[in-house]
Amino acid sequence: MIYGLNKINEMAEGDSDFINSVIGVFLEEVPDDLKTLEAAVNSGDFQQIYQLSHKLKPNVDLLEMESTRALALEMETMGKNQEDLEGIRARFTRLKQDVDQAVVELKRDFDQ
Repeated sequence: MIYGLNKINEMAEGDSDFINSVIGVFLEEVPDDLKTLEAAVNSGDFQQIYQLSHKLKPNVDLLEMESTRALALEMETMGKNQEDLEGIRARFTRLKQDVDQAVVELKRDFDQ
């Protein structure tokens, strides 16, 4: 499993509706943000890369996806500094694989 639920469970204090809501928001928003981020990476839009990577970090952090969060942080910094588009592209490929896998697992695990 690529994600963890300890942080969400701690916040939820046993409220399964809260957990389902957080997962639902992740499944609704993150794939769309990822598509927009992919377009920004493909077009070399450093400002969008910066903003969307920044937006993605707390979502993957909440699901304890530490390596994915690290990739988003690196992309955010690189976008902010407008540097190394090829490095951003390489990181995006790994980030996309992680998020896609999390989406598949979450849909399976939460029947969404």
